[in-house]
Amino acid sequence: MPVNAPETKTVSFNYSGPGKERLDKVLVDRFPEQSRSRLQAWIEEGLVLVNGNVPGKTGIKLETGDLVQVTIPPIRESKITPEDIQLEIIFENRDLMLVNKPAGMVVHPAAGHSSGTLVHAALAHAPEMEGVGGEHRPGVVHRLDKGTSGLILLAKNDYAHRWLQEQFSKRKVNKFYLTLVDGHPPTPTGRIDAPIGRDPNHRKKMAITAPGKGRKALSEYLLLESFPHHSLLQVQIFTGRTHQIRLHTRFIGCPVVGDTVYGHHHPSLAISRPFLHAARLEIILPGESEPRCFTAPLPVDLEQVLDELRR
Repeated sequence: MPVNAPETKTVSFNYSGPGKERLDKVLVDRFPEQSRSRLQAWIEEGLVLVNGNVPGKTGIKLETGDLVQVTIPPIRESKITPEDIQLEIIFENRDLMLVNKPAGMVVHPAAGHSSGTLVHAALAHAPEMEGVGGEHRPGVVHRLDKGTSGLILLAKNDYAHRWLQEQFSKRKVNKFYLTLVDGHPPTPTGRIDAPIGRDPNHRKKMAITAPGKGRKALSEYLLLESFPHHSLLQVQIFTGRTHQIRLHTRFIGCPVVGDTVYGHHHPSLAISRPFLHAARLEIILPGESEPRCFTAPLPVDLEQVLDELRR
């Protein structure tokens, strides 16, 4: 894109550090409001010059005095049309919103889900979220399965998006789920350390893999309530692998009630989705130093299942 286009802005500076520092890291420090992935994309698109030349890679090392020129492109308009869908917002400030997502709602547009997603609803509530973190998944920091209810964070600006992504990547976020499972775990508390990877036989499914294959996945569970044929567990996940809780509970012989993919094809109780709810989230918010704790109560459909068992 031409430097003199009216929608763009060019920023030039001489690198004043001690030398031998990665270009993308320097840009992250220089433009804290932008995400690292976006800055790396700018480098790859030729929007960043070093001493008048396009760098060969995002991680080239700068020398003291190098001239860096950055052409900041206009914000790309999202192709997602905001939709006026009611959301249960647990917390909101200028940087983020924390939503209690209902079961059945997909987080972001994907094949077969071009409307009615959480992102469509969030953009109607907070239009400034458009383009944050990428035009296809604006604001998205982490995800929940369609059938899972509970707490999910959305960033409203690039600074918050980068901050929250770092909190998740450095495993500084404590995520606790409530799940009802078939059977009983081997012990009242336990740790499940079992790697997860793509199921070689089913492209759309995940699976527990052999050690050394797949990606590390770690969960801890606590037995909250026991029934004749079921157990209510609190599960804390330390990694965010796809379908982690559903796979890990099955790994210990206790599949999630209502999970017809990894559990029983015919649910043992009258439930139309997996009994899985993101109930508690502990995180340090952008610009703060102490963690906050947020909770979301069990939705009515899951409470009714427990009420029937308790009778």
